[in-house]
Amino acid sequence: MQQYVSNSLTRVKKAWSIPARRKTMLSAGAIIFAVILATPKILPMLFHIFPSSADLSESTIPEADVAIIKPVVLEDKISATGTIRANQQVDLRAEVSGKITGLNIEEGAAVEKEKLLVKINDNDLQAQVQSVEYNLEVMKEREDRQRQLFERGGSTQEDYDATLMELNELRSELDYIEAQIAKTEIRAPFDGILGLKYVNNGTYISPTTRIATLQDITSVLVDFSVPERYSAQIQPGNRVLFTVQAIDSVFTGEVFAVEPRIETQTRTLQVRALSDNENGLLRPGAFASIELILDSTEDALMVPSIALIPDMGQYTILLYQNGIVIEQAVETGTRTNSRVHIREGLSAQDTVLVNGLLQLRDSMEVSIRNIQYGN
Repeated sequence: MQQYVSNSLTRVKKAWSIPARRKTMLSAGAIIFAVILATPKILPMLFHIFPSSADLSESTIPEADVAIIKPVVLEDKISATGTIRANQQVDLRAEVSGKITGLNIEEGAAVEKEKLLVKINDNDLQAQVQSVEYNLEVMKEREDRQRQLFERGGSTQEDYDATLMELNELRSELDYIEAQIAKTEIRAPFDGILGLKYVNNGTYISPTTRIATLQDITSVLVDFSVPERYSAQIQPGNRVLFTVQAIDSVFTGEVFAVEPRIETQTRTLQVRALSDNENGLLRPGAFASIELILDSTEDALMVPSIALIPDMGQYTILLYQNGIVIEQAVETGTRTNSRVHIREGLSAQDTVLVNGLLQLRDSMEVSIRNIQYGN
């Protein structure tokens, strides 16, 4: 061994004595020294590129996002458009022709039921009333005397009955004239708000003349239509949510009437809802965007649509339990834009895998990447 080392040193000395070889040896030494310095940095890179068998076993476990399911309120609803109408509305018109002698209409004012709004000239009728009332007083005295005579036997039954008949005819005539006088008065048929007036005091009007409008808007009607396929689900009591232009509020109402027949031309069902309007924000004639609530579930379990896996006309989902994938068949219900109601096969607080489902199978190991809470 010593002889081998001695010979090697001799050869190195001879090579070092030659300038060309000495230069080569220096270059080789520099390269070896640089490699030694770079080794601590190169080794981790090599381990990263060529992982050990233990690292390979860990990297084969797939990662996925999960959602923790919590109960929510689910409303099955449909959208529609409709029109706002006054709860009560009437065009004020006269029953008889004549000249207006009294006009008590203040545009936009609130009026109470039975308030006198318009009076038409009734001088001729008032004169007839005076004449009939005078004749009625005379006939009452005559009937009283005739009754006394009849009771004492000084008159016959026929005479008394004729006098009583004349008295009753005068009473009927007075009632008729008073009824005609009532037609010359236009009174508010209900509490409401007056609209614009189209006549003035002294205008000659007829039954076709539009005088003004009266509307009760303390509550409003919402008229809309829905497709025929929902007709079995719509009934009085269904809740309605709607909005109108220029008002940043959502109003509520309740269906109280449904047309018994379906429109044959449009195949739609006419529906009417009632909504409170005590603040007066809603105006008749406004366009309404409506959501009709058909059904409501208090503790609905919703999963993202992407979590559903079609399976021969049915659906399954993948649950996460203690790091293992569990395949679960489910029964679906109502769908929204991004979620599906699970009627059966899922419980509150279950953890559902929501992505990377193609690489997952039942009983596989899986790791969680992100967790979504709630719905």
